[in-house]
Formats: sequence, structure tokens, C-alpha cells
Amino acid sequence: MNVVLNNPVLYVVDYPSVDAVEVIDKRLGKGVLFRDEAAHRFRTELREMANSATEIDDFGAWLDAYGSLMTQPAVYH
Repeated sequence: MNVVLNNPVLYVVDYPSVDAVEVIDKRLGKGVLFRDEAAHRFRTELREMANSATEIDDFGAWLDAYGSLMTQPAVYH
């Protein structure tokens, strides 16, 4: 388990041993778990976003495209 990103908008954990990425939108308090090809695509897009983002709002706007997939309530321990 690797915490990839933790900013005011987004929390991303990579699980390389099972080829999965967990994504939590902190604004909504909801998340999604991507596996296999979807995880690869998300990792690639996240890398591109991190390289080009100039403001924290850029992450929010980019994450909005994934909004309909964010269906699982985030539970904090």
C-alpha cells in the first residue's frame, strides 16, 4: 500500500500487489476502487495532472470527470 497523493481535494492509495488504486474525493466524502486497466488509466492521468496542475482547483476540476464513479462512502478510521 502506497499513499500516492493526499491534498485537500483528493486522497489516492495505490495497491500494487493487487493492481488497484483507491481514490477518495474529500469534497464528497466518497470514493472508488479501480482495478487492472482502469487503475492503469487513472495512474497515467494522475501523473499527467500532477505534472500540469498549477492550483489545487485543477485537481478538483479533473476529478469531477470521475464523479459518477464515486459511489462508496468514505469511512475514516
